[in-house]
Amino acid sequence: MSSSSAIAIQGYAGSFHELAARHYFGSTPAIAPCATFSEVVRQVTSGTAEVGLMAIENSIAGSILPNYSLLQRSAVQVTGEVYLRIRQHLLALPGQELADIREVHSHPVALLQCADFLALHPWQLVETVDTALSARHLREHSQIGIAAVAGEAAARLYGLEVLAHDIHADPENYTRFLVLERQDPERSISTANKASLYFHTDHQRGSLARVLTCIAGHGFNLSKLQSCPRPGRTWQYYFHADVEFDEATQLPDLLQELTLLTDDLQVLGAYQRGEYY
Repeated sequence: MSSSSAIAIQGYAGSFHELAARHYFGSTPAIAPCATFSEVVRQVTSGTAEVGLMAIENSIAGSILPNYSLLQRSAVQVTGEVYLRIRQHLLALPGQELADIREVHSHPVALLQCADFLALHPWQLVETVDTALSARHLREHSQIGIAAVAGEAAARLYGLEVLAHDIHADPENYTRFLVLERQDPERSISTANKASLYFHTDHQRGSLARVLTCIAGHGFNLSKLQSCPRPGRTWQYYFHADVEFDEATQLPDLLQELTLLTDDLQVLGAYQRGEYY
């Protein structure tokens, strides 16, 4: 991408979205902070930002379900991914101790990642729109007795002290982020070795099993299968599937057969498997 292009992220300076964007795109492109994932998608589809970066799942907290629906109904496509190791810390204004804390503020997914540690203390948990924004508010409003769950970058940026390091439940705490661009049917997928698919089945016995057998029969690895409710269809679901393969030339044959086994099959993106940072 060009040096003048903006990357839309959900979050603010010092957030994990910003860190993941810098790993993937480098330090040159401008960051366009957004309060919501919907705003990230809006900026990409409107051309305000050339690309967007959106968290889709965490190894502790699980899938961010609304984002699967957002992907399916928006005019964006997945063009890449990145896996970022998440280290969550408890931050506060300098001079405070754990005994001084009454409330802990952070994004709900961050609070979930740290649920075991937070449950050990009688603190009120307050959900916010972003980890880094919670840290910034501590500094801007001189919030004594309040802590934030955020990363080391936010602590440095806003001059906060770390009261407790690495409070997430699992040391192998990773978040997967998707790179989003406006839909372009002409985009080359010649280097792709992973694809994100959307489909639903006829809700008959064995219909999903036939889809999974087809994927395995073509030699693909099914790395993710996520069900989400279908609006207006009580107890019926659509599926998001991530499949991995060796050569992009394998994908058309799989899609041709899946078309016969599914309804409304869509390719949300074909791209290269992401690196871990």
